[in-house]
Amino acid sequence: MTDQLQFELVSPEKLLVSKAVAMVTVPGGEGDFGVLIGHSPLITTVRPGVIEVYEQSDTEVTERLFVAGGFAEVTGERCTVLAEEAVLVSKLDRSSLEQEAKDLAEDIADAKTDSERAQLEAHMAVNKAKLQALS
Repeated sequence: MTDQLQFELVSPEKLLVSKAVAMVTVPGGEGDFGVLIGHSPLITTVRPGVIEVYEQSDTEVTERLFVAGGFAEVTGERCTVLAEEAVLVSKLDRSSLEQEAKDLAEDIADAKTDSERAQLEAHMAVNKAKLQALS
C-alpha cells in the first residue's frame, strides 16, 4: 500500500492539479478537513478558502490554492475537488482585491433588488476569503 494520495483540483476551465501527495486540507462546508491515504469516502461542499497541499509526510505546506467554493469527493485513494474558481494564493493581488471590496460595498449599497444584493454579497464573501488567504 502506498502512502501517497492522488489529489486533483478541477476548475470549469481545466484540470489544475493532478499529483500524488501525502495530505491535503480542504475548506469544507462544515469546516476544514484533512485527507490522508485511507480516508473514509465522503462527498461534501467546499466553501471559499484555501486548500493546503503537503507533498511529503512532513508538516511543511508545499502549495496553497484558493478555491471559491465547489464540491469535494474523497475515497481511500483519491481527493478530487471540483472548484467554481481556483487560483494559487501567490497569484492574488492585495491592492486589486481591496479595490474590488470597495467597489462591491458601493454596489451592495446601491442594489435595487434583494436578489441583486444577495448576488453581490456572495461576491463580497469570496473577495473577503481571498483577502483572508493573503493574511
